[in-house]
Amino acid sequence: MLQLGRSRGTSAPAPTSGRRGAETLGSGPSAIHVEYSPRMDGDPDPGEVVWTWVTYEDDPSQGKDRPVVIIGRRGALLAGVALTSKRHDREPQVAVGTGSWDSEGRPSYAKVDRVLDVEPGRVRREGAILDQERFAAVVDGVRRELAH
Repeated sequence: MLQLGRSRGTSAPAPTSGRRGAETLGSGPSAIHVEYSPRMDGDPDPGEVVWTWVTYEDDPSQGKDRPVVIIGRRGALLAGVALTSKRHDREPQVAVGTGSWDSEGRPSYAKVDRVLDVEPGRVRREGAILDQERFAAVVDGVRRELAH
């Protein structure tokens, strides 16, 4: 698991020049077009932590509302990874520290082994902007998992 030196900091100023660090992970229809372009404007954007419904892997008929880091887009859908407050050494996770997405101030971990397709209209709320350093660490974690 990648450990970041910083564990605090809930948001960073939105970039002033649109897309930053755009790249594509994978190829074909499942390719993820990664970018960092957060804007706390009511619409979910890459670089933001949003709240949305996430189905359980072992039972897609069930799930829960949870924070998700949006890392880019896959066609008309957003691509993101779920955050958890539970650290698991056996799962590929990236430490992202604390942020305003968790009202209890618990450290969070990005679950980089499962990229979620998120319909923009199903996002319940924007939670925070993830700073570029932590965003890049999450994308690096997803990149490593896709390479396996």
